[in-house]
Amino acid sequence: MVQFRSSQPCQLPGSAADEQPQHCSALYNSPIVQPGAAARAVPRTKGDRDPAPRVPEPCAAFAHPAPIPLKPKAEAEAIEKELLEDYRFGRQQLIEMWGHACAVAVTKAFPLPSLPRKQPTVLVVCGPAQNGAIGLVCARHLRVFDYEPTIFYPKRSLDPLYRDFTTQCEKMDIPFLSYLPTEVQLINDAYNAVVDAVLGAEAELGEGRGPCAGILATLKHVRIPIVSLDVPSGWDVEAGSSGGISPDVLVSLMAPKQCARRFLGRQHFVAGRFVPYDMQKKFELNPPDYPGTECVVALRAPQ
Repeated sequence: MVQFRSSQPCQLPGSAADEQPQHCSALYNSPIVQPGAAARAVPRTKGDRDPAPRVPEPCAAFAHPAPIPLKPKAEAEAIEKELLEDYRFGRQQLIEMWGHACAVAVTKAFPLPSLPRKQPTVLVVCGPAQNGAIGLVCARHLRVFDYEPTIFYPKRSLDPLYRDFTTQCEKMDIPFLSYLPTEVQLINDAYNAVVDAVLGAEAELGEGRGPCAGILATLKHVRIPIVSLDVPSGWDVEAGSSGGISPDVLVSLMAPKQCARRFLGRQHFVAGRFVPYDMQKKFELNPPDYPGTECVVALRAPQ
């Protein structure tokens, strides 16, 4: 595939019928996923050349059985604000830690030996705001971890920090696509998984119907697994899906958001080990135990 760099807005033809996932009433108070439990298969149709990558079940040593509170958007924003203003975390520092944790979660969900394709390819789709910057950092770390990421970043931010993240990826020879194929079979055949970093917790629901609507319409029809960062693109942070994508893996940053109760995928990770203890108590995060030096831990998805 010929790959180009481009800064054109993300506008693609075509649309897809909205698909509402069934509401899941289960909260995060169920036992951990037991090793060896059967994984839900990704639907395959005639003409598919490769089996879908297997998503390993989370090991008991990395799963958290206690209830995890789901946070509304306002509280998530308050946590981030306090980290930046009171604890003097830098914005680049937070994005770097989140991007690294997301890459680690991808390696746990899709270890290199489990990938069905010879090339460990991963497509990282980035939006123009903070979630897109986290996706850029995630792609860079995936490259360090011997994966072969390709980035689709059509609406590049003018923020100097985000431009630095872009330059870092370019200097590491990570290719950038000039357009996202609307023929989903091309994506299915070329990549093992897709990282959804288009929209995040900071996005308003209407943004999923704006310039990036074509991207979401395409991602809703791919058959390879999707990893969403913090909030699946097209979802309301609190209410959940409103015709958005249906990810196989969710990586919650700091703490799961309220929309996670509607997550029906296979694996849910949380990346919040860095949050200071006093803030954990203040915001009642009830964080999981992170074994050893782990920066992410697997939770059980609602059943």
